[in-house]
Amino acid sequence: MGPKNYLILTLCGILLGIVQFSSGKGIAADEDLPTVYEYFRNSSSDVVGLVAEADGFKLNGKKIKIMSGAIHYFRVHPDLWRDRLKKLRAMGANAVETYVSWNLHEPKMGVFDFGNGTEQMSPFTDIRRFVQIAQEEDLLVIFRPGPYICTEFEFGGFPSWLQRDPDMKVRTNYQPYLDRVKIFFDALMPQVEDLQFTRGGSIIAIQIENEYGFFNAVSKEYLEFLVNYFDNMGITNETLFFTSDGVGSGDRGTLPGLLKTANFGSDVDWNFGQLQEMQPDKPLMVMEYYPGWFDHWFENHQVRPPGAFVDTLDGILGKWDGNVNLYMFHGGTNFAFLAGANAWHEERHYDPDVTSYDYDATLSEAGDYTVKYHLGKTLFELYQEPQIKRTELIPESVKISYPAVPLQQYLSYDDIIAQVPATSKFQVERPLSMENLPMNDGNGQSFGYIIYRKNADVSNGTNFEAGPVKDFGMLLIDSQLQPTGFQDDRYWINSEETFSLSVGASGNHTVDLLIENHGRVNFGNDNDFLQQKGLVDGVYKLNGNDITDIEIIALEFKSAWVNGLTSWKSVENQTNLQAPLILQTTFEISDEPGDTFLDMSSWHKGIVFINGFNIGRYFRVGPQQTLYVPAPLLKQGTNTVMWICFKRYILTCYFLNLQIASDLQIFIISAFVGNCF
Repeated sequence: MGPKNYLILTLCGILLGIVQFSSGKGIAADEDLPTVYEYFRNSSSDVVGLVAEADGFKLNGKKIKIMSGAIHYFRVHPDLWRDRLKKLRAMGANAVETYVSWNLHEPKMGVFDFGNGTEQMSPFTDIRRFVQIAQEEDLLVIFRPGPYICTEFEFGGFPSWLQRDPDMKVRTNYQPYLDRVKIFFDALMPQVEDLQFTRGGSIIAIQIENEYGFFNAVSKEYLEFLVNYFDNMGITNETLFFTSDGVGSGDRGTLPGLLKTANFGSDVDWNFGQLQEMQPDKPLMVMEYYPGWFDHWFENHQVRPPGAFVDTLDGILGKWDGNVNLYMFHGGTNFAFLAGANAWHEERHYDPDVTSYDYDATLSEAGDYTVKYHLGKTLFELYQEPQIKRTELIPESVKISYPAVPLQQYLSYDDIIAQVPATSKFQVERPLSMENLPMNDGNGQSFGYIIYRKNADVSNGTNFEAGPVKDFGMLLIDSQLQPTGFQDDRYWINSEETFSLSVGASGNHTVDLLIENHGRVNFGNDNDFLQQKGLVDGVYKLNGNDITDIEIIALEFKSAWVNGLTSWKSVENQTNLQAPLILQTTFEISDEPGDTFLDMSSWHKGIVFINGFNIGRYFRVGPQQTLYVPAPLLKQGTNTVMWICFKRYILTCYFLNLQIASDLQIFIISAFVGNCF
């Protein structure tokens, strides 16, 4: 933290202290203050849940100003849940908000995972444990089960197998969709039903759908279906139901009887003014107050000044005597292939989200305190009602750099294809989308890459035409990447393109169209949620003729398969390695592991595995150039780093150089650096 930031924090503290003194709001001695649960629990057997009344929120009959922060359990390693929740409580918050990720909890139709599955993300899905830890850390819980959650997450939280229904219309009154929602909720709610505040737990509020007012195909019948579902469970009178939207949506996304909350990042006067006009007899609540924003690839990193953050927050809590949920308090990470995308209703305008969900939030991706954290803490302590016992700030995690080690092994593109199981290879007449492949017990392919392969008689000048690819396309001839003209790289994005092939000698050649699913759209109109990936009802031709009788190869890169790869080759004395390929190396940790970051700025595009765990995508176009590696993914002893590289140029660097550097006030391990261009 530089001198300028210290000055901002000091001046803010002085000003807020003056406000506190002049307003007569004193702070009781901490030893005299109760915890959240000590204050709101009593000896009565009839506990009353959260209610929204004209003079504010009441919990068990007592006034409460909700000061909450968003932490998504699926974006934080479960070993670090308690650390993040402790830091939220220490800020002065009395609640935590989380979404629920349907796609992680039902990875296959009818197969549910609440921490007991075999997928890479299974340990992240123990939603019951997360809610219980929140209560153990003296936090109430705002529960947002969707089924649609947006949150810059893959397909807005929907499972990809919904797309196997050609008539699927999510977020509508389409009966097959409603049937699947009910089946999912029937599995989800027993995990948390007894964790409602009225039953001794922590859940005080449940959201109905999510930002539905922004959706163009609004169905009030759909909202009624969701409300009726919870009514039939008998919990309507125990837990507050609410919706959240931009106030410009009016009442499009809500129903009578549901509390309306607002989402915004600035202009509190206009937003709360509109909300108060729509709902004059209820307390004001901003369910998503944005301290920062998220990043897309190809764009600049989003940063919001601390001064703007604290001014708006002061207006919410002070001037308007409102309630707040910081979205995000702690963003975390879109591990694996789980980052979403925005479409903006244009075929070519596709904006995939980066791996990091740091969000320029109050707590960084690695769980470090920021200037905004301390500013927010001062305001939370000033405006809290009731006053509750403060908790101490816990230490930040240790950041460690590790010694440089040489790259050791590789697998070529052909080596990779040779190890794809037969159950992931298909001979078809015409291209199928990922979702419609006959694999994974009839659920199709959710994530990763797909290859459309044709052995054909071609010559120099043969025209190859394909697209629109969903989402990033690469063309290979006899396993060699071909130029496609986009920024001198060898892929194209969500478009249809024609290329004149250069194959040397005429004859039979293997033509591969390799497509990466870069994330299904998480926000948009009904047409934006038509999210099949690969080559979907598109053009696939040679010299104007449809290509038929093709082979499809699904490259899912699931951790179990990655961990089982064999036939590694030594990089020693290799001078002509070309992507696509997988590189691997190991390094030793003798002491307790610490958090670290991988600097991938010298590489092009791909994904990285740490000890078999997919930590996410890297891409040199920015803004993100580092990948967060939480300490629980590392171990004492030998650690393996494996990364898939889609890079045009011949590789000439063979060292994993690990050094701590400074960038945006975080520690970074500078990894994989060298003359790679």
